[in-house]
Parts: sequence; C-alpha cells; structure tokens
Amino acid sequence: MTERLKDKVAIVTGGGSGIGQATAIKFGEQGAQVFMLDRTPENAEETKRSIEEIGGLAHVLECDVSKPDQVRQAIDQAARMAGRIDVVFANAGINGTMAPIETMEMDDWDQTMDINMRGTFATVKYAIPHMKERGGSIIITSSINGNRVFSGIGFSAYASSKAGQTAFTKMAALELARYGIRVNAVCPGAIDTNIDDNTYPSDDLKEVQIPVQFPEGHEHPLKGKPGTSEQVANVVLFLASDEASHVTGTRIYVDGAESLLRG
Repeated sequence: MTERLKDKVAIVTGGGSGIGQATAIKFGEQGAQVFMLDRTPENAEETKRSIEEIGGLAHVLECDVSKPDQVRQAIDQAARMAGRIDVVFANAGINGTMAPIETMEMDDWDQTMDINMRGTFATVKYAIPHMKERGGSIIITSSINGNRVFSGIGFSAYASSKAGQTAFTKMAALELARYGIRVNAVCPGAIDTNIDDNTYPSDDLKEVQIPVQFPEGHEHPLKGKPGTSEQVANVVLFLASDEASHVTGTRIYVDGAESLLRG
C-alpha cells in the first residue's frame, strides 16, 4: 500500500486522546513524521508509543493551545527539528461549561473561546511561516454544533466557538490559497471519545433545557450508534493528502446524518 503522507511532517494538537490520537496514529501509519502538541504530554506519550510500534516516527511537545507563546514555541521547535511542516491538524478543544446564557460566568465563556477559537487561530497563525514556501494542508476540528445543530441548550459558548472555526476556515482558505495552503474543517457529530470529561453542566441547566426524546439508537440514523474517532481520522487523512489537492474552504460532516435529524 502506498503511504499517502510519506516524508510529510504533521502537527497534531490534542493528540493524546480521541480524534487527535486516532489521527496521529493514522498519520504515522501513512508515513508522516508526527509532532503532537498536547497539554497532557503523558497521554500523548502513549500515542507516540503506538506510532513507534507500527514503525512510525513521533514526538511530543508540551503545549497548551490557549497560550499563544507556547503554541508559537512548539511549532517553531517542530519546524527546526524536522526542517518543514506540511500538515497541521488543529484539533485540540473542549466542550466546556454548559449553562444558561443568563447565568454562565464570563470566565467560563472565555475558557471555551480561548481553547477552541483562540487556540485554533494561534495554531494556524504560527504554522503559516513554515508552510508558505511549499504549501500544505490545514484541517480544523469543528462540530455539527454551531453549523447544522443549534438545539444543544447550554452549549452557547461551544457552538459559538465551533461556528467561528468554520468561518475562520473559509477566511483562511481564501487568504492562504496563494501559497498553496489548503484549509478545511471536519464537523463530527457524536463520537465515542472522552471529550465529556471536559464538559461541565451547571446546576441550573435543567431550567432552560428543551427536552427532546429519540427512540434508542434513532438519533444516529446511519448506524444507530455514535461514530468512532477512526472514522473521523479517515476523513482528516484524506484532507491532509494530495488526493484532496483541489479541496479547500470546505467543511465535511462526519456524523452519520445525525445533524440532519437534530438540526
């Protein structure tokens, strides 16, 4: 089988678990040298070992994407070590606080925006100087929330950050096209990951929620269950590869038609 990312250098934020982990492993399988930027390096080290076990090359750089100086330093270090950057997967993010708009604390809003929106901006911004000469591919993890789905009561901060990411994707795609840099977004639906560990429902959320009941399994029309990180990683791999050489400014939904039902 031809390695679709042979000799490429890829940055993955949030590579320690979930979609980031599955994608980092897939990148390693396909011949890329993978740099994982993660605020929990111990988790990313496990991903690194998985990549090395299949004969790939991976590195872990501790980085909190909500802190722009750390993002810049980590990306610059990766570029120095590898001599180039070809692929950036801006994936790190949180669900954050779920709360009524009226009672959500400003600090909770800011935390979600800092990690999801500001972190994405910083990751792309600091990668550009290392990609301008040869071009490459940038993929951003957005969501069905804020794009097709607006029924997640309490998710105002999360949905707003995810809508912002897809708007930024389109702006960046047009601006960076002159350098041969493609920018696309993936919008997963319910995926079997541990992102719920970064979800914080408030005590008063039930006061504003609008109950919607689906028969068990019916909220996921295609398979009757949530998707997997590997299914999202397959789409990211396609967007990272030369097979998607004429695809930019696009958001791709990976949700088994869930958003069509919930929207």
